[in-house]
Amino acid sequence: MLTMTKIYLSSPHMSGLEQKYVNTAFDTNWIAPLGPLVDGFENDIEAYLNNDIHASVLSSGTASIHLALQLLGVGTGDEVLCQSFTFSASANPIVYQGATPVFVDSETDTWNMSPELLEIAINDRLNSYKKPKAIIAVHLYGMPYKANEINAIAKKYDIPVIEDSAEALGSSYFGVKCGTLSDIGILSFNGNKIITTSGGGALITKSLDLKQKAVFLSTQARDQAPHYEHSSIGYNYRMSNVLAGIGRGQMEVLDERVEARRRNFQFYKNNLSKFDSIQFLEEPEGFYSNRWLSCIITSSYEQRESIRLALLEDDIESRPLWKPMHMQPVFKNAVSYTNGVSEDLFNKGLCLPSGSNLTQQDLERVLQIILNTLSL
Repeated sequence: MLTMTKIYLSSPHMSGLEQKYVNTAFDTNWIAPLGPLVDGFENDIEAYLNNDIHASVLSSGTASIHLALQLLGVGTGDEVLCQSFTFSASANPIVYQGATPVFVDSETDTWNMSPELLEIAINDRLNSYKKPKAIIAVHLYGMPYKANEINAIAKKYDIPVIEDSAEALGSSYFGVKCGTLSDIGILSFNGNKIITTSGGGALITKSLDLKQKAVFLSTQARDQAPHYEHSSIGYNYRMSNVLAGIGRGQMEVLDERVEARRRNFQFYKNNLSKFDSIQFLEEPEGFYSNRWLSCIITSSYEQRESIRLALLEDDIESRPLWKPMHMQPVFKNAVSYTNGVSEDLFNKGLCLPSGSNLTQQDLERVLQIILNTLSL
């Protein structure tokens, strides 16, 4: 019987600062998908990213990717190159647009899209089909992908890049904040992310025109008229003023949340790296990860599962690394360019409890279960 308090993988962490903004929304009756807190939240994001960008806050990171694809003109019959080692929300919007995902495997330095395989995939598609319409690369678990290499390849073939930074707010690449490294960036504020609005996301662009188009599409594409006039298909994707208020309070503690997550990672590394069977992903020079989730690579599937099940028995949530998209049943017929890296990581990797609200006692409890398992 489970009697101890459950330890979650990555639970929401409220600071108390959110309430003042939410109260303002209620006091002023701005309970709508527009309002001063929406504008304020966008301004907060723009100030934090600090790279001459424009943010539009939306209902989810998935909605943000969907609109990004639309803004880039992706449609029926097109192909989009997508990192395979990711959550399904990176790939699903490609299908929403009637396009076809083509998956690209990872490299071992960051676990993200392999630049070498990306160029192989582009040339193969050019030879056998047609030019891909876009590239979706992901900063997995907060670790930046090799943006210089990916961007150089994308520029060489004139293919735009969507930068999926759903897990990487607070991460940076050679001093530049993730979310601002590509043509269009994506953020997520889902309940398990580094900061949360309970549900929400943002589209990041250097073009004010693209931001205005994103806002237009996210508010049902209503034309300027005294009546409801529509010349385009739109979506109900705009973030509400109430949720934006939560986001404004969360932005005030974002750097603290990043520091806490990085401390969690360092705790696990300090105590487990002495075991030859446990490995950690290091930051390459110039890369700074928010360590959204602390991940370990074990020696085998069996060892990974023994640790996961022992934690579960003690009411501690952990989770295998993402199952690659090219291994998912829903994408079984998709074209993929693989090297075995993501499949191996999936089989041996485990995400440990990583929330910024974990106590030292929580961390010690997780550690003890792992140590007990490793000693068997």
